[in-house]
Amino acid sequence: MIMSQFTVWSFPTRILFGAGVVEQTGAEARRLGAARALVVTDKGVVRSGLLEPVAASLRKEGLEVAVFDDVLGNPIEKNVHDGVAAFRAARADLVVALGGGSPLDVGKLVRLGVNHDRPLVDYDDATGGDRFITPDVPPMLAIPTTAGTGSEVGRSGVVTLDVNHRKTVIFSPHLLANAALLDPVMTRSMPAFLTAATGFDALTHCIEAYVAKGDHPMADGIALEGIRLAAAHLSRAVTHGDDLEARGGMMKAAMMGAVAFQKGLGACHSLAHPLSSECGLHHGLANALCLPPVVEFNVAAAAPRLARVAALLGAPEDAAACADAIRALRARIGLAAGLEKAGVPRDKLDALADLAAQDACHTSNPRPCSRDDLRHLYEASFAS
Repeated sequence: MIMSQFTVWSFPTRILFGAGVVEQTGAEARRLGAARALVVTDKGVVRSGLLEPVAASLRKEGLEVAVFDDVLGNPIEKNVHDGVAAFRAARADLVVALGGGSPLDVGKLVRLGVNHDRPLVDYDDATGGDRFITPDVPPMLAIPTTAGTGSEVGRSGVVTLDVNHRKTVIFSPHLLANAALLDPVMTRSMPAFLTAATGFDALTHCIEAYVAKGDHPMADGIALEGIRLAAAHLSRAVTHGDDLEARGGMMKAAMMGAVAFQKGLGACHSLAHPLSSECGLHHGLANALCLPPVVEFNVAAAAPRLARVAALLGAPEDAAACADAIRALRARIGLAAGLEKAGVPRDKLDALADLAAQDACHTSNPRPCSRDDLRHLYEASFAS
């Protein structure tokens, strides 16, 4: 394992960054006073061998380690309940969430379920469910193995609920990990498609946060730097997977996107969520396919900001150039254009639009979106 000097940040949580920093997992667990850890992950992470250095570091510090690896790529409510049962069976006192956005989100919701007994739907952020979430949650370490969601520094978990079959955001500052360990080595084995799709998720977070309604200068500044980092590093990370500088740059961009979107997201995420829950699309790919039409839709309301985004992506500083700059980057990293090529059937558009309209993300879009606007954006995404 590569080991070098690492940096510790606190914005808004404790963040350890550097090649080989995963070796600090056990020390961070001990800092939290833990004795028994439940690692929440998925079977792909286990098969890739990425669990081994985490478990070894925990055991080196004397912790008992149990593993729950039944998290799906698009998590469902059962994953959370099964994870809570595994936590209790192991008599664990620490969650270590390891993987992409799905295990990181489920890890947060497992810690919620340990001492919170309401149905998960009661905690839906769209209905003010955060008021039911107390600080009474076990501690958690977050270790990302992808560079996309930024969930390692986020305050929410996303899960498809049984009661409404809708991807639901459960949000509270109490769900923030106690520490996040960002190790570029842990993302080095990501295949090109996953690198591209997760990277586009990070880029979409930054762009949507920057143009979202509201006044949040700190989030705006972080979003701009995240866009710059993604523009500089995403293509390299896709084409040269062993480039740890590029991998690290994308981990920073993903982290910054998740910090920035505390300001809000936009219509692209409202479109993407049903594409994952109903059609099985990877969330990052869904964002990549829908973002250009959403940007074109938003030019009327956010032209100066979209012009700045275009310039960061290497295009003329002109809002009208922004969507095509996004399309060009998408093509360079090998993501095909259009929902049609992704296998989304047109006869699902009405149902998808209904779900997108119910998704809270579009409420912070710079241009208001009706249900018909969202359906039109799905249409525009079929060949865009």
